[in-house]
Amino acid sequence: MAVQKKITKKSASKTVAKSKADAKKVPAKKTVTKKNIAKKAPAKKTAAKRTVSQDQFYTMICEAAYFAAQNDGNKKGAVEYWLEAECIIGKRFDVQ
Repeated sequence: MAVQKKITKKSASKTVAKSKADAKKVPAKKTVTKKNIAKKAPAKKTAAKRTVSQDQFYTMICEAAYFAAQNDGNKKGAVEYWLEAECIIGKRFDVQ
């Protein structure tokens, strides 16, 4: 009987030692919190207006009005095509 008691004591002490070792091995769980980072809006690209001379501006309007009238089948008057072309070209370029 003496031998059996020693074995049981050793096995009991080993299980206690294992449970303590297992408890030490398990890392504590860390809580991860996400920070609310404000997203920046993308920068708006502003088209740099090119500077053109008055002669170049006039020529561009003439061509734009002509091609607009040709594509439309001359349904409107020449003045209407001219004003539309002047508006479109004027938005794209600065005149000196």
